[in-house]
Amino acid sequence: MFPKILIANRGEIACRVIRTCRRLGVRTVAVYSDADADAQHVRQADEAVHIGGAAPAESYLRGDAVIAAALATGARAIHPGYGFLSENADFADAVEAAGLVFIGPKAASMRKMGSKAGAKELMQAAGVPVVPGYTGVEQAPDLLQREADRIGYPLMIKAAHGGGGKGMRIVRASGEFAAALESCQREASTAFGRDRVLLERYVEQPRHIEIQVFGDAHGHVIHLGERECSAQRRYQKVLEESPSPFLTPAMRDAMGAAAVLAARAIDYVNAGTVEFIVDPAGRFYFMEINTRLQVEHPVTECVTGFDLVEWQLRIAAGEPLPVSQDEVTQTGHAIEVRLYAEDPDAGFLPGSGRLERLRLPLADTHVRVDSGVVEGDAVTIHYDPMIAKLIVQDADRSRALQRLREALARCAVTGPKSNIAFLERLVRHPAVVGGTIDTGYLDRHLEEFIGAPGAAGTALDRGQAREPGASDPYAVLRIGAAVLRLAAQEHETARAARASGDPGSPWARADGWRLGHGARRRVVLREGDARIEAVARGVGDAYFLELGGTRHHVEGVRRHGDVLELRIDGHARRLQVVDDSLAGDGGAVTLHDGTHRLRVAAAPLYEPVQAGDAGRGDRVLAPMPGRVVLVRTAVGDEVAAGEEVMVIEAMKMELSLKAPRAGRIAEMRAAAGDQVEADEVLATLEAP
Repeated sequence: MFPKILIANRGEIACRVIRTCRRLGVRTVAVYSDADADAQHVRQADEAVHIGGAAPAESYLRGDAVIAAALATGARAIHPGYGFLSENADFADAVEAAGLVFIGPKAASMRKMGSKAGAKELMQAAGVPVVPGYTGVEQAPDLLQREADRIGYPLMIKAAHGGGGKGMRIVRASGEFAAALESCQREASTAFGRDRVLLERYVEQPRHIEIQVFGDAHGHVIHLGERECSAQRRYQKVLEESPSPFLTPAMRDAMGAAAVLAARAIDYVNAGTVEFIVDPAGRFYFMEINTRLQVEHPVTECVTGFDLVEWQLRIAAGEPLPVSQDEVTQTGHAIEVRLYAEDPDAGFLPGSGRLERLRLPLADTHVRVDSGVVEGDAVTIHYDPMIAKLIVQDADRSRALQRLREALARCAVTGPKSNIAFLERLVRHPAVVGGTIDTGYLDRHLEEFIGAPGAAGTALDRGQAREPGASDPYAVLRIGAAVLRLAAQEHETARAARASGDPGSPWARADGWRLGHGARRRVVLREGDARIEAVARGVGDAYFLELGGTRHHVEGVRRHGDVLELRIDGHARRLQVVDDSLAGDGGAVTLHDGTHRLRVAAAPLYEPVQAGDAGRGDRVLAPMPGRVVLVRTAVGDEVAAGEEVMVIEAMKMELSLKAPRAGRIAEMRAAAGDQVEADEVLATLEAP
């Protein structure tokens, strides 16, 4: 085993590798950028070396700086993690040339799989099923158009290099091809530095199944079973699980054998993933081989009991695979979701900022949390906005899903927006519960998973009453939030009274008592953009509460840590207080009833009326910090409402900025290549 290794990555995967190394007694060296000086992987490693600026091209993509850091610190091997340099064959060669060990496959194998086009041709020759398409090196737009027309529609355009769902477009008609090709090539060039694409027939409503494979330097290759990753949004995996609820035993055996055949065809060593799409009839086709450890590898670890990072280290050190194929068994069911700083209600716009509060479930035999941040850390604009991976396991799928619901209920993020509510709706959706979801379901039915809570709610929320005769599943949560706000007021008033020198004064009471009129109290909460007013009588553990035009009798109020107990109109409820900082205006609380989540903030009784931003409809604003990659219009051009004005790239995704109304471009304040800040005015409109 290596005495010391360097980890050429950051965030969650770097912390994950450090954890295994510490268990094995292997010392670790981290590398970091300007933006990551205080990051968790830097704090957890035994040593850390600064290698450059915040942008990946200035730091984590600098193979020379990474190798120099390894040599300077006496590291014997380099673990690339996933992303960045993990699938860069030139980097793997450079590591070996420097006398170090690359903890991953050989460069020759990576080069064979580095091109999706070449990989398809190789797999087809090896007898692995592939989807009909075009993989040629000729990339003239007119030729690609002809090939697309020959293959037929619907058709997929895919970046020939890279992964992660970047550089992929579905085209359903010949007239849409040229624009989709341009967009795909531009995104591929930005993400991977190369704009070559391949074309393939698009399989409607497929399942996405991937097989974890391992090979050693002694000629052994095995697979560790499958992971299903069919729950996707824009080709980005959202939920991964093992075993697949879709595969039959015969299909599982056939795909496992095909994955091993694919790995042998390229003399594969170390960890890899063979990805397939499967049509509704059960026919499977090769997609690609990811020549690295996958983000979702914990799912396989949970059902097999193997530490895949340990396997990577031992195989790189020359050891044989620790088990044979016959010794691989799976126990139970595991599921993974990824908690991101993003806003699902705003097109999943990535977020950034300080994690003012971060609440994650405690790890136990059923719950695993892999994260590269803690409360107080910042999610930066420079890297993937993942906060944590949440992995659960249990004896069967239904129990694992329930574990996941319970774990998500204990999550809370304050600071950047998060996708927690989206994930909660996902894991109780019939398509997920029933195991019938395909790769396009989320994009076809996104309205079922997003939207502000409330009487309307999402398609999934509608009709899910929580009380007999109730139509709003969030009513109980709003009552609980109002009660917590009342209790916070009472506590603060009592504290102030004790400090005033006259604690017996009637003006020090928070129950609303006043000479000459009834004891009524008003509290105001803000739920998104909505203002919620409640009128209450009572104090302590009993209230008469008017909320939303309905009167309720609330009694038996008890708070035990993160649990709120109360009776609403004689019906006892137990709510989880996920996060509570309701003291003072602007404080907030997150409550959960086991199914629904609600976050509200305290608001002042009276708010000044402010003039609206009349000019906002005349401006195109940057929704977040990023880089302008394309400008579609120029000063003097007339545009229609919703017409694309420019495209910016931020956090590994392209954002299309559109005209808020019809008009003429009066000013263009940004050009391609410019770095822009959030809410910066990029263009202005005037009447045509």
